[in-house]
Amino acid sequence: QVQLVESGGGLVQAGESLRLSCTASGRTWGEWVLGWFRQAPGKEREFVAAFNYYSDRTSDYPDSVKGRFHVSRGARNTVDLQMNSLKPEDTGVYYCAWSTYMSQQPRAYEYWGQGTQVTVSS
Repeated sequence: QVQLVESGGGLVQAGESLRLSCTASGRTWGEWVLGWFRQAPGKEREFVAAFNYYSDRTSDYPDSVKGRFHVSRGARNTVDLQMNSLKPEDTGVYYCAWSTYMSQQPRAYEYWGQGTQVTVSS
């Protein structure tokens, strides 16, 4: 079992930054990956980034966030998502999810956090 707790969401203006954090507990030994996804109202869940906590390897970023978002190791058992130059289209609920391997597909992730709201005003 894995428990995930996200933090750091909020309301910001376009151009500003936010840092999200996801802390895992439970199965945190060996190789595991934390992925970040987001979902806007009426849209499908979208992959944002992933980080392999064992190897420090990061995923490719989708074009929608490339150059603005950066995923990295944070505090113990924590993965951070730094989001810069935020745009209104970045608005949505951001979820972190746990897997044993790197993937951009939601179905690869076994455990999910509760989500944190990010709202970017224009």
